[in-house]
Amino acid sequence: MKLSGKTDIGRYRSENQDCLLAQDTADGCCWGIVCDGMGGVQGGKLAAQIAVDTMNQYMEKNYPLLKEGRSPQRVLTIGVEEANNAIFRRTYEDKQLTGMGTTMVCACVIGRMVHIVHAGDSRGYLFRDGKLIQLTHDHSMVQELVDSGQLTQEQAANHPQKNLITKALGVDIHLQPDYTRSELLDGDILLLCTDGLCNMVKDEEMADVLIQEHFFDAADSLICHALNNGGQDNITVLLMGAEPTEEIYG
Repeated sequence: MKLSGKTDIGRYRSENQDCLLAQDTADGCCWGIVCDGMGGVQGGKLAAQIAVDTMNQYMEKNYPLLKEGRSPQRVLTIGVEEANNAIFRRTYEDKQLTGMGTTMVCACVIGRMVHIVHAGDSRGYLFRDGKLIQLTHDHSMVQELVDSGQLTQEQAANHPQKNLITKALGVDIHLQPDYTRSELLDGDILLLCTDGLCNMVKDEEMADVLIQEHFFDAADSLICHALNNGGQDNITVLLMGAEPTEEIYG
């Protein structure tokens, strides 16, 4: 797997509360984590960092279970639960941080399968044969209205409350993240991102970038498109490519 990521504060925020991490192992496992923090001064940034660090430490310790055939859904869900608990422990220690939280999307690649857990509206996409497919389903009030037929996708894109999420780490001690999986083919690219990207850049525009740009240039280009389209929020992009580096750079 090839890995490439970037985060940007955007045009209007006073601090970047997004956080990302990607790691591969010598025995062929790979995972990526993207979080979008929320909360008061330093709260959201801290929540996102705690979530990423906790999930990464958990994966470093437990990814061998996946290679042994343990349930990916169960293993990854426990990781998210541990990250959620770590945020609650931190708020218990410092009451000024009460209310902080974060979204999370985590993708783990074992062999030719990607396993994704997520909570909130940070997204996971699969790019294949020039098309971008959304693998995750937003946990947001607006998405619920779309699902119930009360809003169209076009109306949802401009809804004034589109940033209100219904699930996140640090909000409910009993968090149940969603899980999905997909087979990977040579040339596939996984795109993990915060809503600072997908709220500013349409799926078709993101796909065009991934078609036109070299893999290791695409994250920068996606960030630039989000900034040019308004850059109203922090923007984070993580790309995971299912092909050897030599295929592009020789």
